[in-house]
Amino acid sequence: MDIPEENAIELHGDEEIIEVIDLNDSEPGPDDLADDLGDVDFEDPGNPEDDNEGWETEDEMEAEAEQDDSELTFSKHTGSVFCVSLDPATNSLAVTGGEDDKAYVWRVSDGEVLLECTGHKDSVTCAMFSHDSSLVASGDMSGLIKVWKVETKEEIWSFEVGDLEWLEWHPCAPVLLAGTNDGNVWMWKIPAGDCKTFESPACQATSGKVLPDGKRAVVGYEDGTVRVWDLKHGNAIHVIKGQDGHQGALTCLACNKDGSLVLTGSVDGCAKLINTTTGKVVGVFTVEGGKAKGSKDEEESNSVESVGFCNILPLIAVAFLDGTLAIFDLSTQVLRHRCQHEAGIVHLQWEESSSVVSTCSLDGALRLWDARSGSLLSEYHGHTAEILDFTFNREASLAVTASGDNQAKVFCLQRPDR
Repeated sequence: MDIPEENAIELHGDEEIIEVIDLNDSEPGPDDLADDLGDVDFEDPGNPEDDNEGWETEDEMEAEAEQDDSELTFSKHTGSVFCVSLDPATNSLAVTGGEDDKAYVWRVSDGEVLLECTGHKDSVTCAMFSHDSSLVASGDMSGLIKVWKVETKEEIWSFEVGDLEWLEWHPCAPVLLAGTNDGNVWMWKIPAGDCKTFESPACQATSGKVLPDGKRAVVGYEDGTVRVWDLKHGNAIHVIKGQDGHQGALTCLACNKDGSLVLTGSVDGCAKLINTTTGKVVGVFTVEGGKAKGSKDEEESNSVESVGFCNILPLIAVAFLDGTLAIFDLSTQVLRHRCQHEAGIVHLQWEESSSVVSTCSLDGALRLWDARSGSLLSEYHGHTAEILDFTFNREASLAVTASGDNQAKVFCLQRPDR
């Protein structure tokens, strides 16, 4: 019984030798190679950890590639993209400003560049169209502001101020306003250049908004003060300061549709509701227990990053650095919903004519929330770094995002109720 077994082993050995000789003698065809490879076990048991790492990375890369929900990627910028606006007239053009000291005006449908705004000395942090979409203003951190005529693609005006904090067009005239690091607010007629300044104590004018009546502007400052300016006469109609003001720098502000109310946000963790006619604070909004993620200081409050009014319901939204999106009832000032994000929220925006509020955050995702129920409607991925700004068209069917990954993206927003 033993003999045949030994013979079998010898025979098997012979077969193997013959096989090797055969392979060496003749070139293998593609099918042979495929067959051979089919039998190979790619997992090397000798060092499984290294192997797994390699495969995981590839999976992650594939997952990232697969998870680009965008319709179009604009990748002309060579640094972070800080800001994005759509042209108000047609919503068909976007302007983006970036760390590469440039702004681009490009078509949302195909990403074609219509105008490259060059000549800036620093990162372009502000870029937007005038009320009729005929002009584009671009402003850099150093305070150099340029205005371009979209149709002729030429620079028609430029001016230099102190370090720039914000830039805003008048809602119904070719008038441009800017707030600077030294506390000044500037206003110019474009392209004539007639200029007016609104001076205040030497602390940054951190945020500003022209009210819908076009006659007043609300400006927030680093010391927590809020001023309502008369644009025609150049005087401050209301100054909200001290206990009424914020206890830290203002980060954001928004007004309701008729401009009767303004919502302000600050690093002090509060949002305040101000009546623009009386200058009185008529509401204060905070969330309990919010601490900025990674904050070592127990006293460090959870900064408000963005605020906004719903146009069709008495609701407001307040976005915090710890990733909380808080929906409050405007009439009762009661917290209705807390929509939690994994990462800090950068910016929020309400849809023009619905109760949907959108957020972009440091995790690179764009999210749509139903403010009535507090539920997440949809989220869009595609960026590989934080989203720094976003906007959408009037119909809220299209969003354009700006990110730290050097890209701007166009997303088609689809919802079941449309």
